[in-house]
Amino acid sequence: MQQQPNSVVHPSFSGRVGIARADITPPVGIYSRTWGAAEHDVAEGIHRSLTLSAMTFSTDDGGRTLVLVDADLSWWRPLEVFSAFQQRVLKELAIDSADFIFGITHTHAAPPLMVAEESLPGSKLLNEWLEEIFQATCATIREALANPFDAVVDWHVGSCQLAAVRDLPDPDSSAERIVCGYNPEEKADETLLVGRVSNSVGDLKAVVVNYACHATTLAWENKTVSPDYLGAMRATIQDSTGVLAMFMHGASGDLAPRHQYVGDTEVADQHGCQLGYAALATLNDMQPFGAELVYEGVVESGAPLAVWRPHGRALSEDLLSRQTTVDLPLKDWPAAEELERQRADCDDRALEERLRRKRDIRRSLGDGATFALPIWAWRVGEAVIVGSCCEPYSILQQELRWRFPEQAIMCMNLINGSIGYLPPAEMYDVDVYQAWQTPFARGSLELLIDAMAATIGELLDVE
Repeated sequence: MQQQPNSVVHPSFSGRVGIARADITPPVGIYSRTWGAAEHDVAEGIHRSLTLSAMTFSTDDGGRTLVLVDADLSWWRPLEVFSAFQQRVLKELAIDSADFIFGITHTHAAPPLMVAEESLPGSKLLNEWLEEIFQATCATIREALANPFDAVVDWHVGSCQLAAVRDLPDPDSSAERIVCGYNPEEKADETLLVGRVSNSVGDLKAVVVNYACHATTLAWENKTVSPDYLGAMRATIQDSTGVLAMFMHGASGDLAPRHQYVGDTEVADQHGCQLGYAALATLNDMQPFGAELVYEGVVESGAPLAVWRPHGRALSEDLLSRQTTVDLPLKDWPAAEELERQRADCDDRALEERLRRKRDIRRSLGDGATFALPIWAWRVGEAVIVGSCCEPYSILQQELRWRFPEQAIMCMNLINGSIGYLPPAEMYDVDVYQAWQTPFARGSLELLIDAMAATIGELLDVE
């Protein structure tokens, strides 16, 4: 018979944490077309405010500080827009590149993060809004750095059924075509990780949610600016706990809500409540902060009773960061100039938008045969945060958690920029959006998984 463990432990970190938040809602009238099928170009209202939150992790001796940003934003077009933004933030705040992660929720109901194009209605507001995001980022990070407190961060695994696999064999086509929507025959990765941030006396100060699900509830019929389901998720948690809630977007390349592509904001709020309540259930399933549940022995009663009690334990103060790259092979795409010519000659509104995005990606990647994709990995106590600017399928987080079963692994999509999907190698044999949209060739996801695993291994080997 397998021997049972004599304690149950939440992966934890003990150190200094700072938290701050800002409103980054853009003005009505800004260019906000993120759907090829949309018949409108500008935002006509606000569903919920967009927010930007910063959380800093530092050692008690002040030897290292890591900065994590969570922002209700869509995606960066092209990658150079983020690169310029990042360099300004790092210079302004004297942060090392390896110690900075800027995560986005990937809401599809917010304006694209792009340089203004005169031909696009409401585009002139984009540059002003980008500057406001930069100022809010710097101010929020400064506030978090200026007000750290002694903290314990505990992580716990739960589940949520919001996400569904969104690769569906087209029911209306005899061809081997995969459309982007709910596939009831496939089971999604439901893994939810919840971080509980407490102060030195155990008072709850913040909740962090790591979950993989595209924010695509609201689509072409929606004309409002919205954080999609993330707004109601945060509100649900904050209304119950009275503390700030942050989001870490997981590996969601193949995951999205079952009910999506709507204009009804109540559906987005329903999804947010679902995830928020799942996070609260996970939060309430945790042991007292900084404690482990220990088996103490048997008490003889009407039955022999196995007694488990919470006990305090020594907590990890490790705080490490790594930034590395992995060379991914590229497809043989046309040059950016040719894609721009095709876009200019195109009179199909949806196809023209596809070509615009493909042109921007090509400009970011250059004309080489490979691209050195940056990877960020942090060790925060007994937990690991890892991510890239791509959108890998959820097999990435499942594989990394399988390789490191004793660790809490928080995977993040679309950090520090955005560039393209990473589907599994076999998906390149079928007609599926993520495979033909991406600039990366077959095998790139598998290369990224191995590179991330190697980097995580290095972090865990450091004593």
